[in-house]
Amino acid sequence: MTKAALSSPTWSTQTAFILAAIGSAVGLGNLWKFPYITGENGGGAFVLVYLACILLIGLPVLIAEISMGRRGRGSPPETMSRLAKESGASKLWWLLGVNGMLAGILILSFYTVIAGWGMAYFVDSVSGDFIDMDAKGAASHFSALMGSPETLLLWHSVVMLFTIVVISKGVKSGIEKAISFMMPALFVVLIVLLGYAFFTPGFGQSLAFLFEPDFSKLTGESVLIAMGHAFFTLSIGMGTMMVYGAYVSEKYSVVKASIWIAVVDTLVALIAGIVIFSIVFTNGLEPGSGPGLLFQTLPVAFGQMTGGWFFGSLFFGLVVLAALSSAISLIEPTVRWCESRWSIPRTKAAWLIGGLTWLIGLATIASFNIASNIHLFGDKTFFGSIDFLTANIMLPLGGLLMAVFFGWIMSKESVQKELGLSVYWLRLFNWVLKFVTPVAVSIVFVSNII
Repeated sequence: MTKAALSSPTWSTQTAFILAAIGSAVGLGNLWKFPYITGENGGGAFVLVYLACILLIGLPVLIAEISMGRRGRGSPPETMSRLAKESGASKLWWLLGVNGMLAGILILSFYTVIAGWGMAYFVDSVSGDFIDMDAKGAASHFSALMGSPETLLLWHSVVMLFTIVVISKGVKSGIEKAISFMMPALFVVLIVLLGYAFFTPGFGQSLAFLFEPDFSKLTGESVLIAMGHAFFTLSIGMGTMMVYGAYVSEKYSVVKASIWIAVVDTLVALIAGIVIFSIVFTNGLEPGSGPGLLFQTLPVAFGQMTGGWFFGSLFFGLVVLAALSSAISLIEPTVRWCESRWSIPRTKAAWLIGGLTWLIGLATIASFNIASNIHLFGDKTFFGSIDFLTANIMLPLGGLLMAVFFGWIMSKESVQKELGLSVYWLRLFNWVLKFVTPVAVSIVFVSNII
């Protein structure tokens, strides 16, 4: 344990850490899930609740997880084992780290499949397949992709191969180098698309939909969805931020970095929403069209608009960049654990864990076609079951226990040293993390189970 802590790599700069953490947080949740759940839940009022949940749930747990990682200086199980020993707590806390790693691998197993959809659509857009496409054609196109195990396998494999190669090169030569290109490219593409959206007829309607709250459209279920998404969008509870925190120098401020991560992640989601809804309203499409908004609705819009080939390719290129940056982060905690705990060389660990994850992903691929009639949890396919298990049980449970450990078990001296806050802000943070966050996460956790 001590050896692992002493040999832990570090980020070159605080900017490198922030970009890597943003890369982990910004993903399909921002570009795919946030717009469609906002569309389904009435727009502006939902966005306000979501922002409040980011502040009261997401940010405090994010700060706690990164701080715990920096203090423990190891993989998630090693970090929790060391912190538990330091705090005189039960040795069983190391299982919290195991829960996060396992959740990350399970999520990655289907995340690479969905990221593959983005790659396939990027290639299709560049090839001009969406030109003059109507709603029926878009639905048929998506159904054809889902019904082809061979095509899904190809793109799943490409995404996983990229992830393994980057991770095998380590923190500075692999993660930092990839993120230093991918994140600026992502932001440039997003700004270009926002500039395009500004000149569309639906831009004003998009702003009104997102930022003029109509609380009559808000339901109790909408609030729970906002709470849950605010928690999951920041990559909390899966060990990623904990292991990224292990690479952070003590001279950097965890609180400032966490605020930057939360702000940029939220801005990306909001800008993506503006872009998508501008296109939707301009083309007379339905904002509440659900999960198909990205892959079945937007191709119709891109196919009909002037310059749709170019902007459609940019958009799905953006989806690919966001997905790849998140995929990298999901595998890192387990690779680090193999490397530091079991002395397995990083390259070997990356191929071992990546290969295992790739195999699990085959079941997700089959869920959309040849094994669509096989169910695990109730009427859920393998993909639906793994998504439910991770998003509704493992991640909120992990976040809840992190808040409890950091707020109630770690010593005040350790917390103060990691946060470096004034007395007033430290008291406010402790109060939120001890009382507000656990209650909110518990509500999400229990409601999802029920």
